[in-house]
Amino acid sequence: MEADGQEITTIEGLTDGNTLHPIQEAFVIHTGMQCGFYTSGMIMSSKAQLDRIPDPSEEEIKEGIAENFCRCTGYTKIIEPISAAAEAMKGVGEFHERC
Repeated sequence: MEADGQEITTIEGLTDGNTLHPIQEAFVIHTGMQCGFYTSGMIMSSKAQLDRIPDPSEEEIKEGIAENFCRCTGYTKIIEPISAAAEAMKGVGEFHERC
């Protein structure tokens, strides 16, 4: 009921045809998808955060994913792709040409 009348984007909705969103691509390149169990939530949380804060600090990235739990990593492999995606989305990241 809380979502009535609202637009909802799923992980599948981030792609543009066969082209991954920069956040999705960053998770692949930086091996942020460890077990894959929590990956969708991490990507969607980071997308919402980057929409609000395009150039987040590491602390802001940590705050943005704080509600998602991962038992596979120490979160380093999650923070790195979010940071890389932020750079790519600004047009200066290492894989921007493919995004």
